[in-house]
Amino acid sequence: MYKRSVVIFSSAALACVFFVCGFVRLRAASPSAPQSKKTVSPQAWLRGVSDGSTRVVDMTYAINGKLPAWPGDDRTFEAKVVATPEKDGYFARSFWMLEHYGTHMDAPAHFPPGKEFLDQIPVEHLFAPAVVIDVREEVAKDPDYRLRVMRLEKWEAVHGRIPAGAVVLLRTGWSSRWPDQARYRNMDAAGVMHFPGFSVEAARLLIERGAVGLGIDTLSIDFGPSKDFEVHRVTLPAGLYQLENLASLDQLPEVGAFLISAPIKLEGGSGGPVRVFAILPSK
Repeated sequence: MYKRSVVIFSSAALACVFFVCGFVRLRAASPSAPQSKKTVSPQAWLRGVSDGSTRVVDMTYAINGKLPAWPGDDRTFEAKVVATPEKDGYFARSFWMLEHYGTHMDAPAHFPPGKEFLDQIPVEHLFAPAVVIDVREEVAKDPDYRLRVMRLEKWEAVHGRIPAGAVVLLRTGWSSRWPDQARYRNMDAAGVMHFPGFSVEAARLLIERGAVGLGIDTLSIDFGPSKDFEVHRVTLPAGLYQLENLASLDQLPEVGAFLISAPIKLEGGSGGPVRVFAILPSK
């Protein structure tokens, strides 16, 4: 979502920014959580990453200066070479970028009274089962589609109650327009953007369910014509985080994936770039 705030990095600090280190303790799903036909423990999934028996889907777009941006954000990303092999014996850059650009995470503090900054989001919330709501059919008929409670209830009728601790991802198909900024923004003659998102009613139900985050493959979890970011004003103060401009959502099943979201640990950040991985059991 749009907010005029920036992040300045030196490339020397980037070596460990997007990696999760150490032992990860994964929680078992609750009895009401969606279950795959063949139960595979998360620990087994992780063991299978190194030998290729577990699929890992990168849901992150590479950062450069040509990505779709929020209207009005003319300066989004800049990179500068600060050392070359010929002159210094090594290659290094510094770069500048907006906090809310490319695949990024919105922290609760982005919309007060949300409190947690990006570096304060509980680390256990960054490891979560993924719930995928596929609304591509609805969006094909209405680009301003908003996820409704009835659609969530339809999902639960098939897969079971949305488990507490999940990240709920809205698969709209909008990523097929990336990185064409004009098509991705889908702006009309009056300057109003048209793309799908969540409704306030659905967001409130997901808060009741205990979701820790929402995600979408568009510029914002609020639909394009929104004037006051009403969903942001409901979810962020409730402590949820948001993942926007996600890639490769078409590769995830509606249930059965486990999400790892690793944002840059930016002190006092309202948001920032995030590396998102979905871990799937072998077919």
